[in-house]
Amino acid sequence: MTDHLRTIAVTVEESERGVFHWLLIESIDDPTGFTVLFGSAEIFGSWEDALDGGVATLKSLVADRTIGPRLIGENEDEDPEPIGRRMRRAMRFG
Repeated sequence: MTDHLRTIAVTVEESERGVFHWLLIESIDDPTGFTVLFGSAEIFGSWEDALDGGVATLKSLVADRTIGPRLIGENEDEDPEPIGRRMRRAMRFG
């Protein structure tokens, strides 16, 4: 059995000007497509407050913060390094 870090991200949406909500999204098979895991019911007055709320929620869902959220594979033959991780390694942020 293999395990690897799940591709979970926090994003913020502005439903109308000045009304922000966070979303936790995850990419499972396709690193270009995401599924919404959770969304805030609470309304935030700023992007930063919404982002902080989403990050706090993600942290609260992780049992061991030293290793992060893990996805457990069923097969020994499963690739322990999913394509999303390989792609992120190639990315550069300025």
